[in-house]
Amino acid sequence: MRFLRSLLLLIYLVVYTIPYAIACFIAFPFMRAERRYWMAAGWCTSTLAVVRHLNGIEYRIEGFENLPDGPAVLLSKHQSAWETLAFPALMPRPLCYVFKRELLYVPFFGWALGLLKMVHINRKDGKYAFESVTTQGKARMEEGAWIIMFPEGTRTRTGTQGKYKTGGARFAVATGAPVVPIAHNAGRVWPRNSFLKYAGIVTVSIGKPIETKGLTPDEVNTRVETWIEAEMRRIDPAAYRAEAGTSAAARI
Repeated sequence: MRFLRSLLLLIYLVVYTIPYAIACFIAFPFMRAERRYWMAAGWCTSTLAVVRHLNGIEYRIEGFENLPDGPAVLLSKHQSAWETLAFPALMPRPLCYVFKRELLYVPFFGWALGLLKMVHINRKDGKYAFESVTTQGKARMEEGAWIIMFPEGTRTRTGTQGKYKTGGARFAVATGAPVVPIAHNAGRVWPRNSFLKYAGIVTVSIGKPIETKGLTPDEVNTRVETWIEAEMRRIDPAAYRAEAGTSAAARI
């Protein structure tokens, strides 16, 4: 049954995404940037509903009141494709993802993405790439969007921790914006590189904003990593049980 439901989700994504993207191509030239975003986010909202009813994947949010009423950089744990599609549907402001320019060439998905005001990284720009990200990001925040990044870069397996890169912290320090750390256990229901999806509840925990003024990027990054990883062990203790056992054995 799980296989069948996962297969139906894949069919839904293929069948639904293409006409939705075409509708965006037709409508976007006649819409303001913010309305374009919310139309695109509608795909996320409807897909989240389908995943809930078809695959039994639900969610709960803790700390929603911690989201600031102003510019912010969201730095999130990255375990799954779930958070990438869920966050635009869950957050009260437009989100501006920072992504590799190559994604713009992905049929339909990338083409629609290119019509939205996101931040593109051209790695061929070398040392000037970060300067471009900062310029684009500042402009988006002035328009009311929040910048969102995944410090670990790539998706990590449940119960593991990737290396936290300083790009998001550097951007926050450069712009003076506070950082909002986010932990979640989406990898439990939507594992990375897995065709199968599992029924369950995703817990999304939003931490209090970390002010960046007077801090170095490394200091900001350390605070983000410390909070997220401690929170991961609170919301998904079973995933880190083996780690706890190893630590206990090492102390004996």
